[in-house]
Amino acid sequence: MRAKIFCGIGKVVFVSVIMVLLSIAADGGAAAFPEKGKAIQIIVGFSAGGSTDAGARLLASGLEKELGVPVVIVNKPGASGQIGYTALTQAKPDGYTLGNTNFPSAVVTYLDPARKATYSKKDFQVLALHVIDPALFAVTANSPFKTLQDVIDAAKAKPSKVTISTTGIQSDEAFAILQLQKMANAKFAMVHFSKGVASAMTAFMGGKIDVLCANVGDLLSQFKSGEVRILGIMDNMPSRFYPGVPTFEQAGYKLYNASSRGFAAPAGTPKPVIDILNKAIKSVISSEDHQKRMADMGLTLRYMDAEQYNDYWTEYEKTLVELLPLTKK
Repeated sequence: MRAKIFCGIGKVVFVSVIMVLLSIAADGGAAAFPEKGKAIQIIVGFSAGGSTDAGARLLASGLEKELGVPVVIVNKPGASGQIGYTALTQAKPDGYTLGNTNFPSAVVTYLDPARKATYSKKDFQVLALHVIDPALFAVTANSPFKTLQDVIDAAKAKPSKVTISTTGIQSDEAFAILQLQKMANAKFAMVHFSKGVASAMTAFMGGKIDVLCANVGDLLSQFKSGEVRILGIMDNMPSRFYPGVPTFEQAGYKLYNASSRGFAAPAGTPKPVIDILNKAIKSVISSEDHQKRMADMGLTLRYMDAEQYNDYWTEYEKTLVELLPLTKK
């Protein structure tokens, strides 16, 4: 009788152990995520110094406090972000490697067969949208161009003589310039800086190019110091960061363009881990400290959760399918 009791207890203990092990497996190790002292890296596919990098670093700072582990930025510039996206999608899906996802580059690099990307949308596990940063045209303080129309008139009078920057042949700046050329019957000489706006800024401030096509978050300090003149912003309303600067629409051109910046993990990252990351990102973005620091940098917060960002991504793909042929002409 006593033997039967012990046997029964043994079976109960055995079953309990199995249930615990199954629970841990199903949880994907999320209970221990993030492991104390183990760093999370965020891959940014552009050089340090631009607004994409700045926004990612501010988020990383907040995540460190929220998650209690180091969160480091790893810059992998080149090919308009494609090097960074490749590294992200090929990383181990354990939550310790995340990546910045810029639109249009994150999408156009896999939509264009010529880019031979090794990834598509299915290889990204989206987390959240962080920023929508409108595009703008800027010139140095000593430029002969005083208004947006001055630049356009010069590009019409002397086709392919007015030089203007982009961060790649299929970047948001390039698409914007192509659209403007079509609207205004003008022709610019585009100079592509595929490692990011920091490289374009160096050339611009050094007098190597006539016009910088960048984003609102790129030039706030230079604008405040008087080093640059902002000619127009591609948004449906004036920017609070650049008082007195007209929109392109106010100048007669209904052109709206922006860089959308979010974050993703490699596909296959366990859902419990994704849930922890999503909760932490939302908490950081919602904090007054983060909002103030972003505003100080001239960065426009536009939070979307994973589901909203996924829908936004799908719609963005449809838009780029229509615009992509413009880059082939």
